[in-house]
Amino acid sequence: MKKGSFLDLKVNKIKVLVNDKIIQRSSFKNLASIVLTSFVFLSSFGAYAQDGEKLFKQHCATCHLPTEKGLVGPGLKGITERAPSEEWIVKWVKSPAALIASGDAYANSIKDYSPTMMADFGYLSDEEIIAIIGYVKNYAPPVEAAPVAAEGVAETSASGTLDEGTLRNVLIGIVGLLIVLAFVLSSVRRSLTQLVSQKDGVEAPEERGVWATITHWMATHRGWTGVAILAGTLLFLQWGVKDLMNIGVYQGYKPTQPIAFSHKIHAGQNGINCVYCHTGAEKGKHSNIPSLNVCMNCHTYVQEGPSGTTEIAKIYAALDYDPDTKVYGDSPTPVEWVRIHNLPDFSNFNHSQHVVIGKIECQECHGAMEEMGVAEQHSPLTMGWCINCHRETSVQVADNGYYEDMHERTPSWHDGEAITVERIGGLECAKCHY
Repeated sequence: MKKGSFLDLKVNKIKVLVNDKIIQRSSFKNLASIVLTSFVFLSSFGAYAQDGEKLFKQHCATCHLPTEKGLVGPGLKGITERAPSEEWIVKWVKSPAALIASGDAYANSIKDYSPTMMADFGYLSDEEIIAIIGYVKNYAPPVEAAPVAAEGVAETSASGTLDEGTLRNVLIGIVGLLIVLAFVLSSVRRSLTQLVSQKDGVEAPEERGVWATITHWMATHRGWTGVAILAGTLLFLQWGVKDLMNIGVYQGYKPTQPIAFSHKIHAGQNGINCVYCHTGAEKGKHSNIPSLNVCMNCHTYVQEGPSGTTEIAKIYAALDYDPDTKVYGDSPTPVEWVRIHNLPDFSNFNHSQHVVIGKIECQECHGAMEEMGVAEQHSPLTMGWCINCHRETSVQVADNGYYEDMHERTPSWHDGEAITVERIGGLECAKCHY
């Protein structure tokens, strides 16, 4: 075949493709399909990766830990080996009382673990409970870094899940790559069009700029344009609303304090009760930061800790105390502690109401402080979090004079159902906002 004939054949094929707009249509349809498929896949993957941990923290972390150690309830490590089956766990989580009442042998053997019966979680779906089980089965405890000058221990997350920020960056990268690919294909199309025009001896169509090309495509593909605008708007609203809802939420906040105090050493290893230092938790609204004089009850004699004398010496310096002569000077200086937990001014929370009357353990809100080298905010402290607690927490009437008296004066309570904080008005606005 002659060279000219071969070129004519190729040009004619290209001409047919260009004239029929096959390149244009197929390329943009394929790009749209890739964008939608990638979005659906990555969204589902990110949700699956995070749901188990998120659900556990929302519904289980108040009473359980994903380790061997228990909190209010038993530790959940190895739960799939202890329980008869995953299906049994699903039934237990949805309604422990119903499973016990059915005569199930294993349920009746564990019902007396705690004086507080586990609440029903019937509103959770089977898939959500299985996701929680999967998180517990695959849970890896945080890796402890080497000790620093502070008595605390730096903790690094080892969950390995794909968080929402990473998912967002991946999606943005994919969309950017597809945009570049679209421009490359558009450039190829223009080159082919010019080649056909030169072959036919006609003037090539006027080339459009980038913006003109985009607007022309949008005008000629209004359906796809509408889909793209709708998808972009929904993504913006989803991410925007989530970001706005997280304003003022400082869960995981762990600031560096002027004196490195370790709850892990004091409350954990030495077993000091929380209210020994935070006396206000049983007496009033605030759980106060203890005075350094409370520290001196022990550190008058204990002058060296795991990190040496550095941190304890800061206590002596603030009190203007000489550990050798055991004499206080006249120039004490306050320690500027960094506050970790902070509620808005329009929210009223009373520690003594929860600790003394409600008999709520400190760990239910603050987490396992006895395991924290550096204190951090364990719970989100959002309104939804508080309301869920009031809906699910049973009032401990037994051996509680305050509620026993109320119980006798309110016969409607005697209906056999669990008496939650919600049933005694715990969701009224004025309870927390006045």
